[in-house]
Amino acid sequence: MFSVLTWQWIVLVGFSLIMIIITPFVKNNDGFYRGTSKKAEKPGIVMLTFSLVISWIFAKSVTNAANLGLSFGIVGGFAYATYYFSFLVAGIVIYKLRTKLNVKSLHHFLETKFGVGALRFFTIIVAIRLLNEVWSNTEVIGTYFGPIGSPQYIISIIVFTTLTLTYALKGGLRSSLITDLLQMALFAILLFVVLGMILPKAGSVTPFLKTGHWTLAGGFDLVLVALIQIFSYPFHDPVLTDRGFISDEKTTLKSFIIATVAGFVFILLFSFVGIYAQFLGMSGQAAVEVSKSLGAVGMIVMNFIMVTSASSTVDSTFASVSKLIVVDLGKKKIATVSKGRWVMIIVAIGGTIPLIFSPTILSATTISGTMVLGLAPVFIFWKIPAPKISFHLALWTGVIAGAVLVFHLLPQNMFISEGPFAELLSVNLYATILILIVYFVPVIIKKKE
Repeated sequence: MFSVLTWQWIVLVGFSLIMIIITPFVKNNDGFYRGTSKKAEKPGIVMLTFSLVISWIFAKSVTNAANLGLSFGIVGGFAYATYYFSFLVAGIVIYKLRTKLNVKSLHHFLETKFGVGALRFFTIIVAIRLLNEVWSNTEVIGTYFGPIGSPQYIISIIVFTTLTLTYALKGGLRSSLITDLLQMALFAILLFVVLGMILPKAGSVTPFLKTGHWTLAGGFDLVLVALIQIFSYPFHDPVLTDRGFISDEKTTLKSFIIATVAGFVFILLFSFVGIYAQFLGMSGQAAVEVSKSLGAVGMIVMNFIMVTSASSTVDSTFASVSKLIVVDLGKKKIATVSKGRWVMIIVAIGGTIPLIFSPTILSATTISGTMVLGLAPVFIFWKIPAPKISFHLALWTGVIAGAVLVFHLLPQNMFISEGPFAELLSVNLYATILILIVYFVPVIIKKKE
């Protein structure tokens, strides 16, 4: 009889090999960078919706949802699920940009409206985000195989990244879209298997829904933070926004709307894992601890969920970063699939080495939701003519706000609540007001000239 650890290795390697087998070998740019089929068909509504949802239900995301459920009950799960309204915001904005301005990407829009300087600054933010997607998801996988820094932890990360990179290299975005279909279906099945294990032990769904307190002190302040950040957060994530330009406009908008509902529901349901951990008086990483309490089968299923969600995001990250470097920033006439594959390899190495040698540096290089608050007026008010300085003032105000949050520079007497996320909410609210001011003042001055 195999041990639990052996089964986890079987799941990791076996699942990845299946992904490698089912993905096509793509030779043309449209398939590799835009996800078209061999017959030049664009992704349909089912493929696009599934891809949107599973690429955003990443390993770190479900881990956070469970941990918030553990800390704040259903309020914590609801707060994290609120971030999935980012799909709705991004979907509407991208639909308008495509139908009204005929832009081909967010980079195209920024360069056209705000110039090369804005494009470069935005690219730096996006690049850091993409690297963070690699290590934040592979780190979660590693923790299921051993303590951070242990040989098992490091080996599992290297194996997982290598296998995921292999099928990403085969087909780029097309591979990502095809595997997302299977990954989404598996995630849904496995989630309901886990819920089937824990719900009967609580008697019904009712005890889960009655947990937590809908007050600022009970974690509702994070809901308010999410409602602020959804107007800026999605635009710095090309894993999401790239999918807004690969199908026709109406199909894309419908997919983003459906993904909003599906993403919200799935994340809220996964927070039940953390709420169950709360019932049992657990502490630490909720998903890990609950999986242990469910025995060997529970641990294997939870590991399978993490592998599924992590691989869907990491392969999408490889596809997005190759498009960013080769197509969005490069000369499209000389863009080739081979260049995209080399970019993927470099990112896989660059996103893994720091995690192996110094995990503590990762928090310092993560672009937070606060730091990108300045993107909100840039994209939400796309129709309003704004000078280049508006973009830079808004973006840098957000970056400074992020620094204020990281170094705890906001005096406590300026906090607008006493909840667990009081500092986060306060900085985000003040920063948003200031960002709107610095963005629109140049607009007003320009009109008066």
